[in-house]
Amino acid sequence: MAIQKSSFDFLKKIQKNNNKEWFTQNKSLYLDAKADIESYIDVVKTELNKTDEVEKAKLYRIYRDVRFSKDKTPYKSHFALSLTRATAYRRGGYFIRLAPGASFVGGGFYSPEASDLKHIRQQIAADSTPLRKILKSKKFRDTFGELQGDKLKTSPKGFDKDHPDIDLLRYKNFYTFRSYTDAEVLSPNFVKETVKVLKAIRPYFDYMSDILTHDLNGISLIDK
Repeated sequence: MAIQKSSFDFLKKIQKNNNKEWFTQNKSLYLDAKADIESYIDVVKTELNKTDEVEKAKLYRIYRDVRFSKDKTPYKSHFALSLTRATAYRRGGYFIRLAPGASFVGGGFYSPEASDLKHIRQQIAADSTPLRKILKSKKFRDTFGELQGDKLKTSPKGFDKDHPDIDLLRYKNFYTFRSYTDAEVLSPNFVKETVKVLKAIRPYFDYMSDILTHDLNGISLIDK
């Protein structure tokens, strides 16, 4: 299947007409686009489950929460989707954003809990070799370039600023993504491309799942 051009046409229209009156009058356009994108993510989930375990695929609401935002436009002008991996042993989340001129496919760890973040840093500080091997691999670099995410300007608490892995320890978020043009998103091959890119994250997810579910001695934290 291919994502329909009409779905992106809807997003372009709502960028210019981001108000309740227009949306109400043209809600059928939204419902058609929503159904199209849901079909896309369902196919992605099915294909991804051939090599992974994804328990939920979600299309986020188009309605914006404007309570604490200076931007009071009521609707998003993009589609945001996520795929949640199954069980506590599979960590990391896949994420897709479809927006005119600003689409991407990727995933990772966004704002991990303080305990998880500390644990990730401790594991990296103990031995960064497995992670560096993944990040330097040809597939990872050709697909994503490098690891993304906000970083501390200084060293995290409890870690020496001269630690040889301080470049990795300063990360607060750990994610990666690949950007796409509108033409690429609307091409017949985009489902296949989406699955290919999400599969390219797996070695990274497998590493992070392993360190997050084991202590520094390699003992399972889940089975305790």
